[in-house]
Amino acid sequence: MEECAGTSLRKAGAVAALILQPVVWDGVKEARADEAGASMWIPGEIASFAAVPADPGPLLVLNYYQRQVTSGATRGIGDGFTLSATAETPEQYVFVGTGYTFADPVLNGRLFLGATFTFGHTGTTVWSMLSGPEGYSESSTAYDSMTGIGDIYPEAELKWAVGPHNFMTYTMVNVPAGQYDPNRIVSLGIGHWAIDAGLGYTFLSPSGLEFSVVAGLTYNFMNPTTQYQSGIDGHVDWAASYSLTENFYLGAVGYFYNQLSPDSGPGALAGPFQSKVSAVGPQIGHGFVLGPVQFELNLRGYKEFDIENRAGGWNVWLTLALSRKHGAASR
Repeated sequence: MEECAGTSLRKAGAVAALILQPVVWDGVKEARADEAGASMWIPGEIASFAAVPADPGPLLVLNYYQRQVTSGATRGIGDGFTLSATAETPEQYVFVGTGYTFADPVLNGRLFLGATFTFGHTGTTVWSMLSGPEGYSESSTAYDSMTGIGDIYPEAELKWAVGPHNFMTYTMVNVPAGQYDPNRIVSLGIGHWAIDAGLGYTFLSPSGLEFSVVAGLTYNFMNPTTQYQSGIDGHVDWAASYSLTENFYLGAVGYFYNQLSPDSGPGALAGPFQSKVSAVGPQIGHGFVLGPVQFELNLRGYKEFDIENRAGGWNVWLTLALSRKHGAASR
C-alpha cells in the first residue's frame, strides 16, 4: 500500500530531526561569537572603588555570580525545511579570589598579587522546531549541564592615590584548568589561554560621590582542541555611587563589551563575525568591621541590551571582600 503524502512528510521530518540534532546544538553555538560566547573577561566583574589602593596585607574576595541568558538560531536545511532553535542558559558561579597587597611601594604605587579560582554550575535547555512544506512541524527538547571547577586567573594590580584621584593598571591571565568539552554545548572553562590587561580610575569626592571606570583588552590564544581563535575583546566597566553614611552607599553600574576583531582559525566555521553587549543596573554596598577584619559587601545587578552575536539577559553579583582592619571602616 502506498503511503499518503502526510505520512511520508512526517517520516522525512522525523529522520531529519534525528540526523540534524547536532546541527541544532551547533547552530545555537554558532550564533554566538567568541567561540559560543565564552569570554575570559566577565562583564560586570569590577564595580565601585575599583582603583582605590587597598591597605597592605592579605585579601580574600568571594563573588557569587548568577546569570540568565537566551539565544537562538534559524537555518534552512533544504527541500523546504527550516530548523529553528532557542536556548536558555542559567549559570551560577562562585569566584574565590585571594592575594596580598605589599606595603613597600612599587613605582610609587601599591602592588597586589593574587589569583581567582572558579567553581560553578551551568545548564542549557534547547527547544528546536523543524518546519516544512504543507504546514509540517515537529519539535524536540534537549538539555545539557555541567558542575565543577572552572578556569584559574592569576593577576597583578598596581594602584596609586593622588588626593581624590586613584589610578590602576592590571594584568590577568586565563589558565585553562576548568572542565571543558568542545562536543557539548556547556563548559565551565573556555578551553584556551588568554591574557587581559587594562587601566582603571576612581574619583572619590569628600562629599561622598564616587565614580569608577575600568577599561581593558583581552587577547585570546588559539584553542588547540577546536582550532578556533576568538577575536580581541574590548570591555569597559563603570560604577557610580553616593555614600549615605560612612559605611553605606547606593549607586548605578554598567558595562560595554565589544569584540574588536573577528574570530578566526580552521574551527571558526560560522565565519568572521563579532559580538557585543551593553548593560546597566543598580548597586548597593555596606562596609563594617568585626574584630580585626574589615568586611565590604556589594550587591549589583545588570540588564543587558544592544546584544549582537551573543547570548543576552541579566546577571547579578554578590561580592564579599575581607581584609585586615587598618583603623576605622573604609566608608
